[in-house]
Amino acid sequence: MAKIEEDEGTRRDFLFYATGGVAAVGTGAAVWPLINQMNPSADVKALASIRVDISDVEPGTQLTVKWLGKPVFIRRRTESEIKEAEDVNVEELLDNLARNDNIPEASADDQNRSLDESGEWLVMMGVCTHLGCVPLGDGAGEFNGWFCPCHGSHYDTSGRIRKGPAPENLAVPQAVFVDDTTIKLG
Repeated sequence: MAKIEEDEGTRRDFLFYATGGVAAVGTGAAVWPLINQMNPSADVKALASIRVDISDVEPGTQLTVKWLGKPVFIRRRTESEIKEAEDVNVEELLDNLARNDNIPEASADDQNRSLDESGEWLVMMGVCTHLGCVPLGDGAGEFNGWFCPCHGSHYDTSGRIRKGPAPENLAVPQAVFVDDTTIKLG
């Protein structure tokens, strides 16, 4: 009779653990789609890095491309725009950090914001740092750079915030020259 009671205890334990295992697997199967939907979609992953042909961009003009669902300004600056940006005293800026993903923790000097050593090429996220609007370019605003008409943020020819409610300079994304006429973002 002791043998029968021992077998029943073993069966009960087996059923207890089997039910717990099925419940754990079922919970995981139900929760996984909820967690997985937070991952980036396939189209966003595919655009994690793009190449932009800049061969047709003349000095004093700007190309706007869409990358990761946001506008990116690629500007080929003139000598006067570069000079104007270099003449700014960094201590007078509202945000004196470069906000450049290529150079972490750098000052907002013009050479820390431009893509090349000559300062001719400027690549920035085209999103106002106040509330995410898209600023107007081509010499707009009081500092001949970009102007966000929604709330009045003024950026200079290097994309640095100079006046208005925006707390930070326009961000500079990871970018590199692949060759003389191609920039890779990301």
